[in-house]
Amino acid sequence: MKVNELKAQTGVPEITLEIVTVAPPRAFSTARGSGVVASAAARDETGEVSLSLWNEQTKQVGDGDQIKIENGWCTEYKGNIQLSTGKQGKLTVIKKAN
Repeated sequence: MKVNELKAQTGVPEITLEIVTVAPPRAFSTARGSGVVASAAARDETGEVSLSLWNEQTKQVGDGDQIKIENGWCTEYKGNIQLSTGKQGKLTVIKKAN
């Protein structure tokens, strides 16, 4: 899949992206639990998308890394598509930036 094909409230079987920037992680706490989350910008040749990194993913990924997301999920926030691994997805770092 490519960035320009992403749609809100739909699954993402597989997508490969380059991380543009990662914001500092921030703590969250809800009735369902707590943890850390970081926002990132990621891109491919068709465009850029907002990426949510959860818990251990915030330590895995850095600027310039190449990643693959399998079984991801797209939502919409303030009119923008947001991609994450969702509940069942997997993030793999393919290549670390130098």
